[in-house]
Amino acid sequence: MKKYVVITIVLLMAVSVLGCGKKKETLESMQEPMSIDAISAMGTDQQAPVVQAEVMPAAPSNPVASVAVTSAPETKLDPLPPQGPYKPSPKDIQTALKNAGFYTGGIDGKIGPMTKKAIEDFQKAKGLQVDGKVGPKTWEVLSPYLATSSDANTKSKKR
Repeated sequence: MKKYVVITIVLLMAVSVLGCGKKKETLESMQEPMSIDAISAMGTDQQAPVVQAEVMPAAPSNPVASVAVTSAPETKLDPLPPQGPYKPSPKDIQTALKNAGFYTGGIDGKIGPMTKKAIEDFQKAKGLQVDGKVGPKTWEVLSPYLATSSDANTKSKKR
């Protein structure tokens, strides 16, 4: 019985040692160059044109191969949407509060005591939680008043 166990262990070790002796391929030979268009088309139903790339041999001092793109069609990328909810600027808040009739000070872009009092008065008048901060719920109710500012300026310019 001991003989079979020893033979099995020797065979497993021989297979693992011989398996490690495979020729290692270089990174350049394992990867096929891809264009940016081909990468961006991955995962879409449309077939994107493949741009041919020419791999230049790497310099002895530089182990990374350089890629020369022979032709690349111009594509316009759409801008990314803003991450998370919109955070209004202090000037937007002051302008909206002024248009709503709750702020009488100057629009200086600083949330001082007058602006904070106007925010609290607005929240109380609209039945919101009074905390003196313009969070998503307060801004949802306050933001239409910011739009009335640009409408009023447009109408006054037409006259």
